[in-house]
Amino acid sequence: MILEETYKLNNGLEIPKLGYGTWMIDNDDVVDAVKKAIEIGYTHIDTAQAYQNEEGVGKAIKESDVAREKLFITTKLAAEAKTYDEAKEAIEGSLKALDVEYIDLMIIHSPKPWQEFKSEDRFFEGNLAAWKALEEAYGAGKLKAIGVSNFQKEDLDNILENGKVKPVVNQVLAHISNVPTEMIEYASSKDILIEAFSPIGHGELFKNEEVKAIAEKYGVSVAQLAIRYDLQLGLLPLPKTQTPEHMKSNADVDFEISVKDMEKLNNLEEIKDYGEASMFPVFSK
Repeated sequence: MILEETYKLNNGLEIPKLGYGTWMIDNDDVVDAVKKAIEIGYTHIDTAQAYQNEEGVGKAIKESDVAREKLFITTKLAAEAKTYDEAKEAIEGSLKALDVEYIDLMIIHSPKPWQEFKSEDRFFEGNLAAWKALEEAYGAGKLKAIGVSNFQKEDLDNILENGKVKPVVNQVLAHISNVPTEMIEYASSKDILIEAFSPIGHGELFKNEEVKAIAEKYGVSVAQLAIRYDLQLGLLPLPKTQTPEHMKSNADVDFEISVKDMEKLNNLEEIKDYGEASMFPVFSK
């Protein structure tokens, strides 16, 4: 069962192969959603300072019947924290909001502040300052692993060449019809795991007739096919849903997509428009 399988990160820590994403679930609703996910068997919960629901996630962890040490909690350092002091304060803020003694994985949410996502500035200095704060918290045992999100090769190289601790993950948009192959290969060469947010393309894959046809062939949903696809690429998918039935089916992916069908999925036309989600920098074209 996929919920019991793990990847080994480059620092030796085991991370569950499938995570439960909490983006766009508000602080009140996230308590029940995370508790349900944990009841179903999810042990890897992904949140962020930007989601403004860390407190609710922390409450769900406290109220669940699963021991804290059996859960893997990821949060993300605000993209705007680009000084050492800001990052240090933000890390302490997440520990307090989640009400935990340690966080399993904390990652820089974006190499650029969201308002400057299209900027030419790569914020190399700011990312190194934030990374130094993460490294110190990691060294102190407050964080069990540290990583990045939405980083391009040059952003990763900045950390690899100037930091003391190698990132364990780079969390990026990766789904059928939008696979950052070069980044996946580069990260793999550096022993950095790629986590895939929005593995169902923020719902856009449900509209794709070719994807639907392949899903029907295997007797699975589009969501199940999309999650299995990422897993077969060696990625760690982070699907999000508040519906318990979908939580269960998203984890029921113990089937194999054939080499031929993987090839078909690899060569589908890229999504050109994410609809309303296009207002978010990571989905803008």
